Amino acid sequence: MVLLFTATFTILVLSSLDQVESSAYDKIVTHSRIRAKNEGPNVCALQQVMATKKKYFSTCSNWYKKSICGKKAVALYECCPGYMKLDGHRGCPAVAPIDTVFGTLDLVHAKITQQSLDLSKLREELSGAGSYTMFAPSDDAWEGLDPESKTALVSSGNTALYSDLIYHIVNKRLLTKDLKNEMTLNSIHDNHNLYINHYSNGVVTVNCARIIHANQVATNGVVHVIDRVISFVNPTIMDVIQTNDDLATLNTVALRSGLQGLLRESRHYTLFAPTNEAFRKLDRDVLERLMSDTTILQALLKYHLLNSVQCSEAIMAGSVYGTLEGSNIEIGCDGESLTVNGIKMVLKKDIFTSNGVIHLIDQVLMPDSAMQVTELIGKSQNIFRDMVSQLGLSAAMQSETEYTILAPLNGAFSEEVMSMDQRLLKIILENHIVKLRVSLSDLYNGQLLETLGGKLLRVFIYRTAVCIENACMVRGSREGSNGILHLMRSLIQPRETTIYEQLFKDGRFKIFLSLMESAGLTDLLKQEGLYTLFAPIDAAFETLTEKDIALLKSDINTLRTILLYHFSNGVFINGGLEGGVTNLLTTIQGNSLQVLSVNHSIHVNSVEVPDFDLMASNGVVHVVKTILYPQDLPVGREDILVLLKKLIRYIQLKFVSGYTYHEIPLTFIKRTITTHVIEKGPEVKVVTGEPSITKVTRKIKGDHSVTKVRKVVGRDHSVTKVRKVVGRGASVTKVTRVTSGDQSITKVAEGKPSITKITRHTETHSSSSDGEIDTEGETKRLMGEGPDFSKIVTLKGSPDLHESESERSTRIIKKGHSKKRAAIRQPQGSRQRVRLVRHDSRPSQ
Repeated sequence: MVLLFTATFTILVLSSLDQVESSAYDKIVTHSRIRAKNEGPNVCALQQVMATKKKYFSTCSNWYKKSICGKKAVALYECCPGYMKLDGHRGCPAVAPIDTVFGTLDLVHAKITQQSLDLSKLREELSGAGSYTMFAPSDDAWEGLDPESKTALVSSGNTALYSDLIYHIVNKRLLTKDLKNEMTLNSIHDNHNLYINHYSNGVVTVNCARIIHANQVATNGVVHVIDRVISFVNPTIMDVIQTNDDLATLNTVALRSGLQGLLRESRHYTLFAPTNEAFRKLDRDVLERLMSDTTILQALLKYHLLNSVQCSEAIMAGSVYGTLEGSNIEIGCDGESLTVNGIKMVLKKDIFTSNGVIHLIDQVLMPDSAMQVTELIGKSQNIFRDMVSQLGLSAAMQSETEYTILAPLNGAFSEEVMSMDQRLLKIILENHIVKLRVSLSDLYNGQLLETLGGKLLRVFIYRTAVCIENACMVRGSREGSNGILHLMRSLIQPRETTIYEQLFKDGRFKIFLSLMESAGLTDLLKQEGLYTLFAPIDAAFETLTEKDIALLKSDINTLRTILLYHFSNGVFINGGLEGGVTNLLTTIQGNSLQVLSVNHSIHVNSVEVPDFDLMASNGVVHVVKTILYPQDLPVGREDILVLLKKLIRYIQLKFVSGYTYHEIPLTFIKRTITTHVIEKGPEVKVVTGEPSITKVTRKIKGDHSVTKVRKVVGRDHSVTKVRKVVGRGASVTKVTRVTSGDQSITKVAEGKPSITKITRHTETHSSSSDGEIDTEGETKRLMGEGPDFSKIVTLKGSPDLHESESERSTRIIKKGHSKKRAAIRQPQGSRQRVRLVRHDSRPSQ
């Protein structure tokens, strides 16, 4: 037992040591042995590209795909390096006889190299004592030499051939495990350098010549067979650029960008060098713009540079590589040709230098950083690109100004959208262009982005999504020289009205609004903030009688508990919810809502949400057809239990006799007090008379804006409405209405009065738990009427567009929900509602 354990342990240790010593090439050969195990001992499986002589010890990916560089490859079974066939036996059971380096060349089918060495008087040296590594060109490599090179070797006699051959020899024994990536070796020819690259796919190259048969051990060294005859390398990449007439334009780019020193550094680069013809293919204005900007030229040149040496023979499939510019490019192959980003463009491969390799290409690679933001718009957004161009928005975006484009995908442009009036469509598209450069990493929750159309778009950041208003981004953001491009799933619908105005205009939420008013929560729907509301429609209350509703309103604490369970702080739209999992939203009431988003639909507490993402200036509304109630919250009164059972049928309500709901402080309700102090004007007119509703209108020529001010002053006093029409550059008329007793006094001050004090103060609402607030009766009376939004609709620069067209265009933008909604457009002129509260002798509530 002890002997068995010792033997097993020894095998494991030796195996681990062998793995440490093995290289990528050795591992590939080992896998080739395993694939060929059924063929006999010491047999390796290779792949040969159809219609070529190229053979590879293949990776698993290429082996199972049965292709290399996109070309069909057939399986071959040959003796592994160092082994031979034996007549009458399976596989390769015999070890190749060991000989000197010179004698070994005959065994590995490098007979032309052997003959050339003999002709150059090198036979004796490579057959004698010493330790050598010979990178021997195969017979096919010699036969593949171009006629010009062959003639040069023969015509110059043995001197040139001798120099060329000894450049293939290193005065040291090096197996593949010793050949490290980016290693430099000294040849025996005046110590001229040889450059080794050892790739992860098992390919090993010498000056970009691939080793096709390695580790043939000799008595005085080792022989590696390579697939081409190698020659002395050029000094640097920059030297090649300066001396090659086909690279004259590239030379200009290198000099103007100031990167000529970089191309001379002792590094390891791959340069995809565009020829002069490649630059001539560019539009003239694009080329001029590139040449006039040093920063863009630097980005352009660095985008053609890889920070590693990628020889063509090492590329057996598409791989992504990082450029010096920072972006990635994909290098692949198609048969004998190299591809860049999937395009055949390489004219000449493997021009080797002391600091890298050059591949000549017939196209200029254009990085995003060298392109204008409008040029980044791709095929999936080409409808947006065409519309921006046709409507004149491209011309408005100057190259020296920075922008962010929020480009909707083509699917966002339905037939109804495309049939819109072009003036309306232009306004919509203007709100997809932001006036500053904002990258994805610059965005934060609550950020406001100003568009060309003058709208402020809100940014919402979620766990798995980034959304702007109702539209969420998809992958594929790109950064250009003068801006950023973000891709959006849908058209952006800028906020227009508050939640209260949204519900009031919709008409389906009258009972809900009535309950909110009874609970003293109406201001929550109107005030500034960010809320998510699951709003029940009137049909949710159809089982209740008037008596039931009166009972619900009579218990304000119960009513607030139920209503506030429908509110959550923050804006949560469908696109921001994490799909397929339960999203927990904490409500203002305190318990959580369970929201599930699947297949572009929403369920809350297992209840379907038929209409969602109704955006408002202070949040978002999702429509539900039933009342929501926390499943773990008991009911303490039987009459309330009976009422709630009429409303809620999707859960089993719990009854705990005597249980009372916790009082919810209304600290989230805000109150705004605005104070104006106006000094004397040049003229005062006093008019006395009976108390009445006074309307004062002053009209001044020019482009007009309209401001409506409503004031509730004290108790039982009259209401003053003031409408001011103010022209550009004209003086402003201020009107103060004071009502006292049985007499009203109206002061009209004309001229240019100075405003010495303007105070805007926001406080926490101080109402008691029973819902009493100052001026409750008057406020309810005014709010009950509801604002007449139809009278404040306007469209900047388009007075001839009708209200019906506006509502239709907004409804089209919102399309994608299961139910269509009428839209309310906010006027271009500013609208401000001011509530003045006069503090009198009454005790504060």
